Amino acid sequence: MNLWQEYKKPASVAEAIQALTSAPGPALPIAGGTDLLLDLKQGRHSPVHTLIDLTFVPEMTAIELRGDCLYIGAAVPVSRVARDPLVAAHARALVEACSLIAGPQVRNAATLGGNIAHALPAADGTIALTALAASAEVAGPGGTRRLPFGELFLGPGKSALDKSKEIIVGFHLPQAKQGAASCFKRIMRPQGVALPILNCAVWLERDVDLLEDVHIAVGPGGPTPFRAVEAEATLRDHPFDEAAFAHALETLLGEAKFRTSARRASEDYRRHIVAGLFKEVLMTAWDRAKTD
Repeated sequence: MNLWQEYKKPASVAEAIQALTSAPGPALPIAGGTDLLLDLKQGRHSPVHTLIDLTFVPEMTAIELRGDCLYIGAAVPVSRVARDPLVAAHARALVEACSLIAGPQVRNAATLGGNIAHALPAADGTIALTALAASAEVAGPGGTRRLPFGELFLGPGKSALDKSKEIIVGFHLPQAKQGAASCFKRIMRPQGVALPILNCAVWLERDVDLLEDVHIAVGPGGPTPFRAVEAEATLRDHPFDEAAFAHALETLLGEAKFRTSARRASEDYRRHIVAGLFKEVLMTAWDRAKTD
């Protein structure tokens, strides 16, 4: 039994949208296909008539500086993101996140856009991009538009995109500046399940001992990618020391919505271990900002 009837290879974003909206049956975009093909083979996804391969669209496979942003195409494999020097210079947390997604073979095929399109609130790439204040470029029949990153998500596994006529083209991240740095780390089960118990990303900007600005993302901290805005407010424009960290941690624990997962960890365990992970990530970004 064929998993699909037609396979399109558009050469531009406009061609991809045309193929998606004009297909005679259900159509889906594909790039890495590491989840979609398994779902189709194992019957977890409804039948698809047309697959639209996005890896031949130059704009979706580019990594480059555009104005004051770093642009990363949605069809770029995560292994390429992890080793790209531009990403390392401007978005170190994303390099660290992409280096940990699944295993080497999957990273060579899986794409950053696919990691995001699944709308999982604790996906490694998602948490890194949340802390880095990314925006997404989305294309549809009416053209392209930029969305704040958080607007892509409605709930666990629920994307705000209309997948019958919209695709993520790429992501825009602010370029690095003096005194700013980022970090991503996670805690996994020792058995090697490729799902984090908890992950955390921090971007911050410092001036000597003053923490001028900070973004904190923790996953899973809620039904959509969680940014700890109240904890950020306790740190922003204040000297950074142990008392400041303790206040921020207390605030984060009050606003995060940790949950129990049978395959990963309980809510109580996550609340217990988040302190060490958050401190390690925050301190690493703080130290990097002094030298970067």
